Amino acid sequence: MQVDEDEIYWRHRKEDEELEWSHDSTRLIAQLTQCFSTAMVGSRSWIGGFFHRTNTKQNDKFVDYPLTPLEEERLQRLQERLDVPYDETSLDHQESLRALWNCAFPNVTLKGLISEQWKDMGWQGANPSTDFRGCGIISLENLLFFARKYPASFHRLLLKKDGDRATWEYPFAAAGINISFMLIQMLDLCSEGKPRCLPGMNFVKLLGEDEDAFDDLYCIAFEMVDAQWLAMHASYMNFNVFLLSLS
Repeated sequence: MQVDEDEIYWRHRKEDEELEWSHDSTRLIAQLTQCFSTAMVGSRSWIGGFFHRTNTKQNDKFVDYPLTPLEEERLQRLQERLDVPYDETSLDHQESLRALWNCAFPNVTLKGLISEQWKDMGWQGANPSTDFRGCGIISLENLLFFARKYPASFHRLLLKKDGDRATWEYPFAAAGINISFMLIQMLDLCSEGKPRCLPGMNFVKLLGEDEDAFDDLYCIAFEMVDAQWLAMHASYMNFNVFLLSLS
């Protein structure tokens, strides 16, 4: 599926599904989408072209740019979040994980933080803490933000309600962790100081308008990844190949 077809698909999907964006955040959501939409130009698929930028090197001709005190403060706070690993002994982290379960399956009692039940959400094993090794607590925070702010969209993706689905679908939680990681790379948020790539530069300006900009961008990216999955007619056996196609 080429760029134009993907754009049509996404436009129709936004019209058909209520994504629950609040009125006062609509403009920011549009800006967040535009923040990386310029990376989608080319012969690759829409989302593939977007994530193709995740592996690009920092701009060798980087020109320094000023940040307002608020932008600098929020960027530093976000980068500090990225450095926090998931700690299965932390009561706060345990509570966040339980909260995610309650958002996902409010009518199902969780038997424990180590339970086969977690596989129903798309964790790779009975202990979700092992899945966080590649990204840290930010990926759990992203999932929880999505579940709390846009619950209908969250459940629609979790339960795979859209489109012609395969018998064996992609693991929801594992995909979510990968999306967090890819966004961090694409926006060059792990660099010391300011991002040195154009998407990252644009993102920091939006972060100055809304401290939740990264979390909102994550929700948009998850929707796009799901749309690309459907467009590729992929199944669970294609999951690793699918992730590679996004990078």
